[in-house]
Formats: sequence, C-alpha cells, structure tokens
Amino acid sequence: MVRPHLPLNALRAFEAAARHLSFTRAAIELCVTQAAVSHQVKQLEQRLGVTLFRRLPRGLMITEEGLALLPTLEDSFDRMADMLERFEGGHMREVLVLGAVGTLAVGWLLPRLGDFRERHPFIDVRLSTNNNRVDIAAEGLDYAIRFGNGAWHDTEALPLFEAPLSALCVQAMAAQLKTPEDVGRQTMLRSYRTDEWPGWFEAADIEPPPVTGPVFDSSVLMVEAALQGAGVALAPPLMFSRHLASGALQQPFAVYVSKGSYWLTRLKSRSVTPAMSAFRTWLVEMAEETRRDTA
Repeated sequence: MVRPHLPLNALRAFEAAARHLSFTRAAIELCVTQAAVSHQVKQLEQRLGVTLFRRLPRGLMITEEGLALLPTLEDSFDRMADMLERFEGGHMREVLVLGAVGTLAVGWLLPRLGDFRERHPFIDVRLSTNNNRVDIAAEGLDYAIRFGNGAWHDTEALPLFEAPLSALCVQAMAAQLKTPEDVGRQTMLRSYRTDEWPGWFEAADIEPPPVTGPVFDSSVLMVEAALQGAGVALAPPLMFSRHLASGALQQPFAVYVSKGSYWLTRLKSRSVTPAMSAFRTWLVEMAEETRRDTA
C-alpha cells in the first residue's frame, strides 16, 4: 500500500489552532507567525477539499469536518510525543504496566522499587493497585501480582511467597489481650474472606467465636482502622513491618493462619517483552530474599 505524503506541519498547525480557536495563539505555541499558521491550515483545507474553520471577526469556529479530524490528530500527536520521550541518551525507555494488590504494593513492593530502578534505569514501571479483583486484559497489564492459590483462567502464575495473617492492634488494646481467646471479646476487623478469623482461632486451638466486625476490601484500610483504635485487624505482619518496628502496631500473639500466596501472573497470550523479563527476574530475586528472611 502506497501511503500519501502527510503534511505534518499543516496538521500540527490545524491541531494547535483547533485547541486555541485562534491562529495567533497557535502561532505563539508553534513559534511561527500567524500568517504561517493560517497559510498551513488553508493548504490543508485545499488538500482535503473541506472547510475546517469558519473565520470570525474575533477568532475561529471549528466546523463539523474539523471536529471529526481533531481527535485523531490529538491522539496521534500524543502517541508520537510519548514514543519520542522514551528515547534518552541513545536508549529507548521501555514501559512495564503492573497491577498489584494494594497491601503488597504499599507494604512490600514500593520499598524495593528503587532497587529495580537502579538496575534498570530505562524501564518505567506504571503501577496501579487493586483489591485482588483485576482484569489483566481489560486494564492492559503486562503483569498482575495477586493473592490466592494460583488458579486463574488462561493465566501463567509464578508463586512468590506466603504472607500469613495474624492479629494486629495498637498497644493500648494489646495490653488487654492476655490470651488469644481475649481477641474474640474485641471488635474484629475483617476482610471479605469469611474464613480468615475462624482459621486464626483454629490455629490457636480455640473455638471460633461469631465474627461481626466491620468488613474492608483492603488490608491497608483495615490496618488504618486498627491504628485508629477501631479494633483488632487480621492482616499479614510482613506487609506492616514498618508499623510494627515503630511500635505503632503490636502483634500480641505468635499465631498465624495462611490462606494463600502472592503470585506474579500474566495472560498466556501476552508475549514477554524484555522489560517483563527483567522485572520477573528481579521480582523472583526479591521474593527469594523475603522467603529466606521469614523462614
């Protein structure tokens, strides 16, 4: 297919004039004269055989034909600018689009991402968080770090590490807890997974009491509630090590329950890019260190 020569200067002049609805302001943006912008737009109109602007005494009014053309140009120029920005010092920057469970992102991944950036300065990580409900295809993710058993349809899942749950609360509340059974007399903050608190009490060899506390879709929110004295959270201490180290949180009992692991997942249909390969190698190394430290 023979592609027609694209009048890029004229297209840029039109796009700028359409945003400003002014040849003068477009000329200032493009560092050319007002006459040059007007001339470029006129040439484009002649080439397309349509009128793109109605010239008014005080500015411009874009026509329907102009409105139809503008979104395509804006998208194209944005994409070209984005691509050109990825070149730096003779290297092309790569982009890795990553989704992660919010608890892991805040408590484990973010403190380590600086190391990845040092090792791979030309890979830009675009991170979004979720509450473990994620659609990799719809969200355009290269990878998603998820919590569960590794069984996701049409997905390759690489196990990273477990993060067992334990009771966490502020110091004043911890002082009231002499035995694990005392936890059942406090407000128990919980996730939407109804088997977690019963599993923790069973691990402590205690008959599980009724659990009626507030439900959170994120352990980050749940622990924030615990930090404000709202109750006892059941959350992974590994993800809140900074709060435990500072004394803001207490773990009154060495009782744990594990309900799954964190996994690095990707769609099987997604080809692995160099950026994805580099991130996977790095993440596996970080996960191995975590497993050793918590063994």
